[in-house]
Amino acid sequence: MTSSPVLALRTVSKSFGPVEVLHNVNLALSAGSVHALIGENGAGKSTTMKILAGYQPPTKGSVVLDGQPVQFANLQEGEAAGIVMIHQEFNLAEQLTVEQNIFLGRELKRGLLLDKAEMRRRTRDYLARVACEVSPDALVSSLSNSEKQMVEIAKALSRDARVLIMDEPTAVLTNRETEVLFEQVQTLRDAGTAILFTSHKLDEVAQISDQVTIMRDGDVVYAGETAEMSEDAMATAMVGRDVSDLYPSKPGVPEDAPVVLEVENLSVPGFASNVSFTLNKGEILGIGGLIGSGRTELMEGLAALRPASAARITLFDQTKQFKRPGDAQQAGLCYLTEDRKMRGLLLERGMRENLTLQNLHKFGGFLIDRNAEEAALTEAIREFDIRSGTRDVRVGNMSGGNQQKLLLAKVMLSEPRILIVDEPTRGIDIGTKQQIYAFLRKLADAGHAIIVITSEMPELIGLADRIMVMRLGEVSGTLTQNAITEDAIVRLSMGLRGEQTPNVA
Repeated sequence: MTSSPVLALRTVSKSFGPVEVLHNVNLALSAGSVHALIGENGAGKSTTMKILAGYQPPTKGSVVLDGQPVQFANLQEGEAAGIVMIHQEFNLAEQLTVEQNIFLGRELKRGLLLDKAEMRRRTRDYLARVACEVSPDALVSSLSNSEKQMVEIAKALSRDARVLIMDEPTAVLTNRETEVLFEQVQTLRDAGTAILFTSHKLDEVAQISDQVTIMRDGDVVYAGETAEMSEDAMATAMVGRDVSDLYPSKPGVPEDAPVVLEVENLSVPGFASNVSFTLNKGEILGIGGLIGSGRTELMEGLAALRPASAARITLFDQTKQFKRPGDAQQAGLCYLTEDRKMRGLLLERGMRENLTLQNLHKFGGFLIDRNAEEAALTEAIREFDIRSGTRDVRVGNMSGGNQQKLLLAKVMLSEPRILIVDEPTRGIDIGTKQQIYAFLRKLADAGHAIIVITSEMPELIGLADRIMVMRLGEVSGTLTQNAITEDAIVRLSMGLRGEQTPNVA
């Protein structure tokens, strides 16, 4: 049985200008309990969390702490009250060390001097608690995304929070890192911490949470015990429609489908060696493997986004050599990055600028035809179902799912015949996933050839016609048709071969 709420929202509404994005939201977090908050991108989850943590004030209603209404002027006041938030977008100073980030603004002192020895000792302890092996002296800018996330979690642990708000904490973590995080969540719960947890991975919600609140379009549509909701029921409540058929059907690639891309002995220094593969017209080729297997780097090398060499690359029966990304784009091969926030979009600019930047030559010469750009944006909003409230929104203020759809629209404006998509649905709700899967299959059915890199096993199996598994920078095996199983993919990822992986090329 959970105790009375530590932190709660009572009939909270939030408006940005004339647009109300939250409507009379009620939410209660209790000590010693994990409360999941789920919903599609744009449902209001992030705004709800920011109001709880003191980042934003409610327009109507109240925030209640220990039974008393409170008003936090800023996040520092929220943290002083014991409310700590782990951000989906890293809230770390890139040019400072791990240790400096953990104690930034709360430096320990011995007299007038910094107590560096104690800060070092505690930093090592916090990192050890989350099984993060990075050095306290490492610059944050040098860390991988998953390492940065673990540092964010270690930083939150150092706050001794009464309420811990976790915004998509597992989006960039490996399975093992997620296990470590959940062990810490359970320890904190047992110690009496109230935890709010958001994730688009419904199996995680079912595993870790005690209660769940489901939001849709700024409203709470369900609040109750997690055990009373199946994952399918959660998904249906989130999107307001049946999503049991998440993946579109695979019509199969015809045996006589022409080969549109043939790669021989492609190498990317330090990441991949002598990788060869083919891609057929109308095919979705999935690339699986553990994080660090060289999947992303290999495809970046193919698209000339990093140094690479190959014995031969044949594109539509023509031998090609790409020296820069523009060469690949001009030849009909485009790459959609996994890092939409840092490398894919300009977060401080609007949708129009982001959509057309890569193809400005299509919108005039010395002078840009703004009317043509606006028309292209109108078509992108319609075709990709981009929901932003207003056309003039700053892209950084859009939900992750709508950012991803804008990035996809931006890439498709180049009219690629071969599309490489890296982690197409990371940090995206199940409804938007369904839309993106349907779009990719529609492209393939229309004759495009697609390569999908993904760490999501169900996505890999549900979407791909054929799967190439990588391990340590090399191809461990290729799976087709009935041979595509989770067991076979895992075995190839781990370097295991044998009778349990039939029909492996």
